[in-house]
Amino acid sequence: MAAVLLAGTAHAALADQLDDIKKAGKIRVAIAMGTPLFSYVDEKLEPVGSDVDTAKAVAKDLGVKLEIVQITNAARVPTLQAKRADLVIADLSITPERAQVVDFSVPYAVISLIVGAPKDIKIKGYEDLNGKRIGLTRATVNDTITTQLAKGADIQRYEDDATLITSMVTGQIDIFSSTPSNLSEMQKRAPKRNLEMKFEQKDFDLGIAMQKDQPALKDWVNKWVVTNMKNGNLNTIYKKYHGRDLPARITDVK
Repeated sequence: MAAVLLAGTAHAALADQLDDIKKAGKIRVAIAMGTPLFSYVDEKLEPVGSDVDTAKAVAKDLGVKLEIVQITNAARVPTLQAKRADLVIADLSITPERAQVVDFSVPYAVISLIVGAPKDIKIKGYEDLNGKRIGLTRATVNDTITTQLAKGADIQRYEDDATLITSMVTGQIDIFSSTPSNLSEMQKRAPKRNLEMKFEQKDFDLGIAMQKDQPALKDWVNKWVVTNMKNGNLNTIYKKYHGRDLPARITDVK
C-alpha cells in the first residue's frame, strides 16, 4: 500500500502541465507590467509590449486563451513557485541562480543593463558610484550586479520599474541602474533632467520561465521559440517595440 501511495504521489508531482493547459483551454502567463517596451498599458488601458505580444503568440499557437497574470518584477519567480501561473514572460534574465528553482526556455529576447544619470554627473564605472545613491528595481539582475560591483554605493531598491522611473523623473534619485528602454521613458517624461547612459553593465539573454519537472511543456515552449526565431516572428515582435533587431547569437538557432 505504501508503494502504491508513493507511486501516486510521484505521478501527481510530475503531472503533465501541458496537457492540463490544453484541457483548461487557457494558459496563465505572468507578465511584469510597467516595464517600458516589454510590458505596459497603452492609452486605451490595454496591455502592450514585446512580452505581451510574445505571450499572445504563444497562446494562439497553443490553441488556448491567454490569461495575463499581472505581477511585479520581484514576484516573477515566486509566482511560478506558488503555481499561480503556467509561464512567466517578463523580461526575466537567464541566470544560474534562477535556473536552480525554475526552468527556462532557450532565449527568446535580450535585455541590456545600464547605469544612467544627468549629464552633469560624472560616472564612468562602478568606482564612481562609491558614496552615491543609486536606484534600481528589487530582485533583478541589476540588483545582483550592482550590489556585487558597487559595494560603496547607497542602493535604493524599488518594487517595480514604474516606481523607479517615477523616482528618477521627479528627482528623488539622480542615478539609476536599469535598461535603455527605461532610460528612454525617463527622457521622454523629464527632458529637462538631461539624462543619459553612463556605462553599460551587461547584456543578458531572456528566457520563458516555467516550473521544474515539466518536460512536455518545456519541450513545446523550446520548439515554439526555435520555430518563431527561424521564421522571424520573435525578431519582428522585438523590433516593433525596441527599434532594433535581436543579436545574431539569438536568432541564429539550429
